[in-house]
Amino acid sequence: MLRLVNRLLRRTGLELRRQSNTGTTQNRGIVSLAPETQPRGRVLISYIPDDVLAAENDVSAAHTHYWECRQMARSFAAHGFAVDVVQFDDTSFRPEQPYDVLVSARTDLERLSRLMPDACVKIAHLDTAHFLTHNANASIRLRDIRDRHGIALRSNRMVEDNWAIESADLGCVLGNDFTAATYAYAGKPIHRIPLSSAHEFDWDSSRDFETCRDTFLWFGSGGFAHKGLDLVIDAFAGLPDQKLLICGPLDVEPRFTKAFEQPMFHSKNIETIGWVDITSDKFRAIVKRTIATIYPSCSEGGGGSVITCMHAGLIPIVTEEASVDVEDFGIVLESATVEAIRSAVLDLAKSSPRDLEKRAKSAWEFARERHSRPIFAANYDRFLREIVIPELEQRQN
Repeated sequence: MLRLVNRLLRRTGLELRRQSNTGTTQNRGIVSLAPETQPRGRVLISYIPDDVLAAENDVSAAHTHYWECRQMARSFAAHGFAVDVVQFDDTSFRPEQPYDVLVSARTDLERLSRLMPDACVKIAHLDTAHFLTHNANASIRLRDIRDRHGIALRSNRMVEDNWAIESADLGCVLGNDFTAATYAYAGKPIHRIPLSSAHEFDWDSSRDFETCRDTFLWFGSGGFAHKGLDLVIDAFAGLPDQKLLICGPLDVEPRFTKAFEQPMFHSKNIETIGWVDITSDKFRAIVKRTIATIYPSCSEGGGGSVITCMHAGLIPIVTEEASVDVEDFGIVLESATVEAIRSAVLDLAKSSPRDLEKRAKSAWEFARERHSRPIFAANYDRFLREIVIPELEQRQN
């Protein structure tokens, strides 16, 4: 029951909590994990502490960062470190003791790094593209909508200015080479730890690829313009034989929804569904009648919604900036344009059912092999064993 209630409450920023487990504490906004033995050092993680103490089955599926932060903390604890976790935007937090390792996202790393000992290993957890790339790309998308439709919209996806990578000794990215390249200018080592997935699906062998070949899905959270929904809508305006399903939180994008009300709610080939829980039967029913997900984002730190759809067996149609590897089973758009999206849609729609099933199965297999909780845990453990701990030991000797 608690898990169900929290799924609803998280959309409003609220949540209920159980008492912490033995061996853990949660005081003054700090969540702490203690190793089973005498600590070999102390680690501070400034990220998303909400589910660090939660049981595996109670971790939110609303975003991958809830489980990933939990796993990061537990990986350090498994290697013998005492771990404190704080909220990444809590600027009131000041360390009361020295730390050997600092892991932080965005703005807090710059602030906290000044309060760390000289020997502290400082790691930038890079969950978005660099703010200059991210915000510039987002502004271009808004300008293009203005010029195409005569509508001025605002973005709720702008990233705060931050100099995390300059303040760090090294960084880790959740996305692919696109995201990493935006930080290359700083000359710091960047390590890739591919995004996990909030939910996995069994392969649906009953799916009919002949009947679903003309139905496509746009699936994303807030930031409709940022994630190219306007481009997809415009593309399907010229594709009367293909159908578009739209799944996203309409209530948080009222300006966009009002601006595109006519095509979103009054087009014969566009069905606007709204927010859908990925763990629900409703989402599985949507996937069953869909062939591909279209996600022409302008900047991502790992494209989690695309990975979710790949886990569900959908073929990905993405921009390079979506920061998701799609190999030969997916389509990387040559440009983020209406014409490029239409061309990709028609190419898939005319493919044989056998070819579509092969590509969908490959997307599903790839997601399970590269983007799962066990794979993330293994990759983060390797990152600690091969990079972080040797660096720390070298500094301490």
